[in-house]
Amino acid sequence: MNSMITFGIIVAVFALLVGATALKKFRLAIVIQDGFVGLLYHKGKLIEVLAPGRHVRWGRHFTRQIYDVRKASLVVAGQEVLTADSVGLKLSLVVTYQVADAAKAAHETQSWQSDLYTMAQLSLRAIVNGIAVEALLNQRLDIGAQVLARVQSEAAKIGINVLATEVKDVMFPAELKRAFADVLKAKQEGQAALERARGESASLRNLANAARVLEGNPALMNLRLMQSLTAAQNAGNTLVLGVPGFVPLKNGKPNTTSETPEEG
Repeated sequence: MNSMITFGIIVAVFALLVGATALKKFRLAIVIQDGFVGLLYHKGKLIEVLAPGRHVRWGRHFTRQIYDVRKASLVVAGQEVLTADSVGLKLSLVVTYQVADAAKAAHETQSWQSDLYTMAQLSLRAIVNGIAVEALLNQRLDIGAQVLARVQSEAAKIGINVLATEVKDVMFPAELKRAFADVLKAKQEGQAALERARGESASLRNLANAARVLEGNPALMNLRLMQSLTAAQNAGNTLVLGVPGFVPLKNGKPNTTSETPEEG
C-alpha cells in the first residue's frame, strides 16, 4: 500500500514537472526598458505596442522587436551645394529627432533612418540654391529653421518627430576664403584709420578751444606757464628762459666787448 502511494506521488510530481516544462513553451515574458518600446507580433502580424515594463503573454508563435524612442541626432555631413550665384559650398547639418510612432517607423518604410537623411539632404540643397553666398552666413540660423519646416511634416508620415535642425559647418572654397579674408582685413584697416582720424579731430578741437580760452584770458596763460614750470621742476628737468634786457655772462663777467668802427 505504501509503495503504491509513493509511486503515485512520484507519478504526480513527474506529471507536474512535465506540465510545467510544457507550459513554459506557451509562456513569453518580455521586459522593456525605459526609453524603449516593443512591437509584439503573432504569426508575423503586429498585435500590440509594449510600453516599458514587464509583460507576460501565453501562446506560441510570438516575436518581438525593440525600438529606441529616446532623442537622438543624425549628422548630414559634407553636402556639395550650389548657391544662387553658382558658388559651390560644403554644408553639414545636424538633425535632432525622436521616434514618435514605432509601428509607423517599422512598417511605413524600409529604413526610416535613410529616409530622414534624404529628406534633410534634399531640403538643405533646395534652400541653399535660392540664397546668394554673401547672404548665406547671415542667414545660417534661418536655413536650419527652413529645413525643419520642410522635414517635419514628411518625417511625421513615417512616425518620426523632428525636433530641430541646425547648420553645423559651412566650408567655402579656398579662393573664396582668401577673398573674405582680404575684405575683412580692408574693413578692419578702414575702421582703424577712421578711429585715428576721429581721435586727431577731437584733439585739434580741444587745442583750438584751449587757444581761444587763453587768448581771452592772459592771466590764465601765466598760470598755465607756472604749472608747467612746477611740473618740470618736480620731474628734475632744467629750464633755460630768455629774459628781455638780460646780458649773458662771459667767464663770470658781463660781456661788454662791442665792435666799433675804426676812425679813419
